[in-house]
Amino acid sequence: MAQKIDVLFVHPRASEKIYQSLSNELSAIEPPIWAGLLANGVRNKGYSVAIIDAEAEGLNLDDTVKGIGAYKPRLVVFVVYGQQPSASTQNMYGVSLLCSALKDAYPEHKVLLVGGHVSALPKRTLTEERADFVAQGEGLYTIEGLMQGDMEDAAHLKKVPGLWYREGEEPVFTFSSQVISQDNLSRELPGMAWDLLPMRKYRAHNWHCFGHVNKRQSYAALYTSLGCPFSCSFCCINAPFGRSSFRYWDPRFMIKEFDTLRNRYGVKNIKIADEMFVLKEAHFMELCRMLVERNYGFNIWAYARIDTVRPAYLDLLKKAGVSWLALGIESGSKHVRDGVSKGRFGRSDIFEVVGRIKDAGINVIGNYIFGLPDDTYETMQETLDMALELNCEMANFYVAMAYPGSKLYDMAIRKGWKLPEGWLGYSQYAYETLPLPTEYLSGGEVLGFRDEAWQTYFTDPRYLNSVERRFGFETLEHIREMTKYTLKRKYAVAVPSKLRTRG
Repeated sequence: MAQKIDVLFVHPRASEKIYQSLSNELSAIEPPIWAGLLANGVRNKGYSVAIIDAEAEGLNLDDTVKGIGAYKPRLVVFVVYGQQPSASTQNMYGVSLLCSALKDAYPEHKVLLVGGHVSALPKRTLTEERADFVAQGEGLYTIEGLMQGDMEDAAHLKKVPGLWYREGEEPVFTFSSQVISQDNLSRELPGMAWDLLPMRKYRAHNWHCFGHVNKRQSYAALYTSLGCPFSCSFCCINAPFGRSSFRYWDPRFMIKEFDTLRNRYGVKNIKIADEMFVLKEAHFMELCRMLVERNYGFNIWAYARIDTVRPAYLDLLKKAGVSWLALGIESGSKHVRDGVSKGRFGRSDIFEVVGRIKDAGINVIGNYIFGLPDDTYETMQETLDMALELNCEMANFYVAMAYPGSKLYDMAIRKGWKLPEGWLGYSQYAYETLPLPTEYLSGGEVLGFRDEAWQTYFTDPRYLNSVERRFGFETLEHIREMTKYTLKRKYAVAVPSKLRTRG
């Protein structure tokens, strides 16, 4: 193990609490993308770096603390990041435990927290956690600034962009850090530090490998762009980035990342984690053309929107290895969708786009949210009915959460709505999960409906028949086993019998 390094990036472990029994086999184990990007960016500036991925390595709290101590780092950076941007808040549970344990064992180590959640609530994070510093923003320039001087010197700290620190007991903010520009993106964040990650430990989502559910490794996730130009009220992506900061790596640069994954690490299953991959045609289509030329046989999934998918894109996406597109359909009620600024599309648009994607041989993940502010039992049933009728190859059923950094969070604070008591309550799958209430339903009622709707969908005969035709008997049996998992919920309220979800 390397000794006395400059910066150690740490991804804490908390999957058993966040996903309950799903963490054993069904959930993915993803590389910590922001840790990998920041590590390579900091290394590129001449500093020595390492990464501890406690989740992938299966390290308990004590072993993680010992591992951190062995490196004797000048700075320990906890990267608060989830499998998608809104999921960073739930990871604060593991961060908080590890931060306290580290400070008990090595109080001299300087600790910085960086990520979407801490950017949304920087002052609160610094007040509540035993960290020395919090980065508000993307973090790269904050880390670089800290490393350029004495971290005990207040005069130096005042010069560090995007930094929260303490003067005595009082939280102090320096000044806003600039966002990494489009022109400087490849130079400042020159890809992932794959060599610092345990690449053989990562595992794809079970549905990503329908048709070959026993071959979920090897697996990688990466960005080809950063940020999002949209402003859906339930999303917190704008907390670290800002709405106007959509940037993308040059396709000629990105193809080298794919070359590395395939040729050096033998990766086949890939998640393109961009908040919206199918968006800027000149970017994603050029990258797809390069992937087609290489014919790597990737199994890729990526995000799109109903209003960004064009028929002309689909053939090239399929040939490039894009096997799955995830669509944010959110609600079967246009009134509810309009209430959260979710696109200008109607029911017919949804069915037309989903049909075209399927006809192109690409599988669809329909993402739905129960408990948006205007939802009632009736509109949530509309959403489930639409999901059943669309019959996508995969469906994610989420509950609306007031994630810090989102407009829903601001609304919840303003209206005094009950929020989770701890960060685990923001997980979709934890025992402590507590959704946002609607104007008509409690969070517990929303959660009860979601869990029953999930069971209804994945036991629906039409869905099961289509899965067997598309992916085979082995995948069918896998789904039947999947529906035997039952999540324990603290707040779920059973759906009234007269309103039982129907298949």
